[in-house]
Amino acid sequence: MKKAVFLFPGQGSQAVGMGKSLYERSEEVRSLFHAADGILGFSLSRLCFEGPEDQLRMTAHTQPALLVVSLAAFRLLGRVPAAAAGHSLGEYSALVAAGSLGFEDAVALVHKRGRYMQEAVPAGVGAMAAVLGMPYDELAGHLARVESGLVQVANWNSPDQIVISGHKAAVEEALALAKPPKAVILPVSGPFHSPLMKPAAERLAADLDAISFHDPAFPVVNNVDAQPIRTGAAARDGLKRQVCGPVLWIKAMESLREEGIDVFVEIGPGKVLSGLMKRIGRGWPHPFVLAGVEDGDSLDKTSALL
Repeated sequence: MKKAVFLFPGQGSQAVGMGKSLYERSEEVRSLFHAADGILGFSLSRLCFEGPEDQLRMTAHTQPALLVVSLAAFRLLGRVPAAAAGHSLGEYSALVAAGSLGFEDAVALVHKRGRYMQEAVPAGVGAMAAVLGMPYDELAGHLARVESGLVQVANWNSPDQIVISGHKAAVEEALALAKPPKAVILPVSGPFHSPLMKPAAERLAADLDAISFHDPAFPVVNNVDAQPIRTGAAARDGLKRQVCGPVLWIKAMESLREEGIDVFVEIGPGKVLSGLMKRIGRGWPHPFVLAGVEDGDSLDKTSALL
């Protein structure tokens, strides 16, 4: 088998119809969805396959939906990676895949996580914006000059894509100061990965402390430190700090650069992380292949590749 890293997507990768071909293909996948339905109290499969899109986009629905679809893809692929990483919510999927966190526990946790995040900040108080084409150090300098509220880097996704998060006025002031080549206010329900999420972090920490974590079967590079975690205690701690801390995705991927990875496989719906890897890995000395598993066709292709 080629040396592969599995990447698990986060919020923004969801789409109506996701997971349907995997569900139709496998009794094991149907069992995963049915187990999730029992935990959540609603039909996750119907929401994933039929929508409506506005309901699927709700954070408390999106998070368990992406988790279950990603883990369905992982189970069907049936391979053990050299390492894994997950973008924000995707870190939960990576930890379940590595055996550090139980599936049922994770479904309940991410549903609560989504609800806590939605409820942490009143509508209209916070905002997030994607900043394109501006180096990290330059943007950080502008953020330090903001006076109208709290704003920080929420996602360092690639050399040319950084997301900022905080008070709405502070995000707008940061964009006015920075004048980046391009910026987009994101259609999200809160200022995620910022200190404004502290109420959500505190509520989630209590739930995380009530759950058993195990040492992962393979290293999982976490978001907040961009370092591989190898113990259950470190997995729990990373999930606690991740709520208010930034997703250091580019650093997480670069921490894998020296490992001689042959293939980066996006496990779950969409190609967001594959697109980021194209930009992050541009110019890396060791060539790599991008692959994905989101439906039956891509499952067969990636299985053959590995």
